[in-house]
Amino acid sequence: MAEPQPPIRPQIGAFDLGMIVISLVIGIGIFRTPAIVARQAGSPEIFFSAWVAGGLVSLIGAFVFAEIGSRHHFPGGFYKLISTAFHPLYAFMINWVIVLTYGAGMAGVALIGSEYLNPLLPTGWQGATGIRITAIGTLLFFYLINMLGIRAGAKTQNLLSGLKILMMGVLCLGVFYTVPPGAAPQTPVPEVPASWFTAFGASLIAVFYTYGGYQQTLNFGADIKDPVRNTPRGIFIGMFLILALYLTLNYTYYHTLGFDGLRTSNLIAADTARALFGPGGQVFFSLAIFLSVLGFINATMLSLPRVYYALADDGILPAAFKKVNTRTQVQEFALTFLIVTTLASLWLLDTFEQIVNYVMSVDSIALASAAATIFVFRKRARLRGAGSADPHQGFHMAGYPWLPGFFVLFLLIIAANVIITDPSSALIGWALFLGGAPLYWVLQRAGE
Repeated sequence: MAEPQPPIRPQIGAFDLGMIVISLVIGIGIFRTPAIVARQAGSPEIFFSAWVAGGLVSLIGAFVFAEIGSRHHFPGGFYKLISTAFHPLYAFMINWVIVLTYGAGMAGVALIGSEYLNPLLPTGWQGATGIRITAIGTLLFFYLINMLGIRAGAKTQNLLSGLKILMMGVLCLGVFYTVPPGAAPQTPVPEVPASWFTAFGASLIAVFYTYGGYQQTLNFGADIKDPVRNTPRGIFIGMFLILALYLTLNYTYYHTLGFDGLRTSNLIAADTARALFGPGGQVFFSLAIFLSVLGFINATMLSLPRVYYALADDGILPAAFKKVNTRTQVQEFALTFLIVTTLASLWLLDTFEQIVNYVMSVDSIALASAAATIFVFRKRARLRGAGSADPHQGFHMAGYPWLPGFFVLFLLIIAANVIITDPSSALIGWALFLGGAPLYWVLQRAGE
């Protein structure tokens, strides 16, 4: 019989969690997506309406997950919440594909960040080999940092998120800058979408994905000091900063390039940096992208091992995935497994890009399921309280049940939209989802 493992010792505060939120949400999307949204919107009014509406929907989601995280704080919480509220089989079917995608995602993002950094390296390091070596070196560096301890990983996260905010803030200074004529790219303007509703809907979905990622903070439930108070605080610190940065940065793009330049730019942040700072803007932009990549990689290395912990806690993965170093609070075997599978997936990146498309609708269902646990947990809390009063003393979101109900419905609509617009990819994604059922039973039987 395996020896019982000591509980995880909380080491993350509200500020640490806020910085993790920022790195999980602000990746590469904000440097590319606005141009796509502008093409879908067709007008500045729809463009900015989509970013404001997407921000408000995401804030509702932040309130939902803030209450859930305040009520229940497990290691690997995103899996554990669905398992506790519904069933371990359903939780596994949803999460095994997403965990696979996040691990491969680290490899993909590391490679993309290395591509941006590559032109700044010495000539001998430039090219495909230099890009791959940079990506491998980056992943191994953060593996070593996180092996030092959860606290070392959190401090590194604070530094990276602070630098990311600073560089985005510098780019936002463009709202005060008057761009000389001809500085913005001049290319033909695409055709404006015919329907306002269609244009707004397509723009809103793209925007919503750019705001996503904060939900994964629930995986840190057992690592947070005083989680009843600090989980909502950390989520709000991160999301309000992100909302301010995103809206300001989008206005900077619009102000610097004009709406036509915004719609026709393929590298919107690069074009904006070049217009603001001249040729040196390309260097600035490359560093900003690389910092975003570093933050995402570190946050993912902090988060995913706790999901392995939850799966091992349910007897699905071997007990080695649950073992925690009592001094550093690191799951050394789980983190090593993660880095090995991530490095292996560097050779399968084309497959990874396909997997992302396949699981998009499943990902929306996963978020909807996690958000819906708020209804289950509130009902159970009232039953435990032997009356209509909810005994939970932590954060309660306003607008219950209508606002969380709206958020869950919004996520289900997105999932349906993905199925309708790309049925072949959705079919493969749902096949992977259903394939989780026999895999669950095999792993559970092997663990007996």
